[in-house]
Formats: sequence, C-alpha cells, structure tokens
Amino acid sequence: MTNIIARQGENDVQQDTPSISQGSKVTLHFSLLFSDGAEIDTTRNGKPASFIVGDGSLLPGFEEVLMGQRVGYAAQILIPAGDAFGERNTANVQLIERERFQKMVGDQPLEEGLVVSFQAPEGELPGVVQAVYEKTVKVDFNHPLSGRDITFDVAVLKVSK
Repeated sequence: MTNIIARQGENDVQQDTPSISQGSKVTLHFSLLFSDGAEIDTTRNGKPASFIVGDGSLLPGFEEVLMGQRVGYAAQILIPAGDAFGERNTANVQLIERERFQKMVGDQPLEEGLVVSFQAPEGELPGVVQAVYEKTVKVDFNHPLSGRDITFDVAVLKVSK
C-alpha cells in the first residue's frame, strides 16, 4: 500500500487539464529516493521524463499513484518494495559452476560485485556476483533495488490524451 509522505501546492493542480489515465502521455520530473533520503535517480537536473501510461516505461506501482492526477500535482509517495522493484527472492540467488561461469565471462577477473549479463528467454538478465568459491560462483539475479521501499518524488508537468 502506498503512502503519501508529502504533497506540495495542491492549489497548483490545474483542474482544467486532463487527468492521467491509461494511454495518457505524461511529462514529469521525478526523483527516486531510499528511505534515508539518498537519491537513486532523478530527472530534476536535466530534461523531464515523458512516457505513455501503460507502455512499460514506468513500473506499475509508480503509474498507479499517478492515476487521476493532473498538471501541477506534486508529491512524495512511499512505494513499498513489492510495488516498486519487487521483494527479494532467495530463488534468484544461484550457485553456478565456476568453470562454466568463467567461460561465460571470459578473461574478466571473478570478484564480488561484478555485474554479468546472461542471455535468458526474455532477453538479457543481469546478475551480480556475491561470492567466489573454489568450485562455484554465487550470483544474485534479483533487481539491485528489490526488497527496498522507494520514495517517488514526482511533479506532473504535462498530460495529454
């Protein structure tokens, strides 16, 4: 369940503009923040982001909190991990035979934190090396932000149908 932390300038919402719905083209500025306030990503230092609601550019949990909003809407919304980048899944942490893994990465040195891209039926799947053992390599295929609640700091700049 999302939780609005702060809403700025409710009087700035332009009631005479279209509200955000499925298929709307939306332009906005946003920041993604950890619960301690550390910034993960932002558009505020550059060009705003534009997308069409439902095109897959924005995670469903982030789109959901924008539904029905209009130009001028600005808020900080806490998105729980399950609605943001997902909960951590222990089944996504796997041991891979070291010899097989070394063939996949070539001459790259095996070390913790190494990010490797694997081919999967759905496309590329990144994995992060968590540990290197004598005969195996422990790889985490969870999204790096999974299991973390995220604050979505958003300001809607433009909405069109």
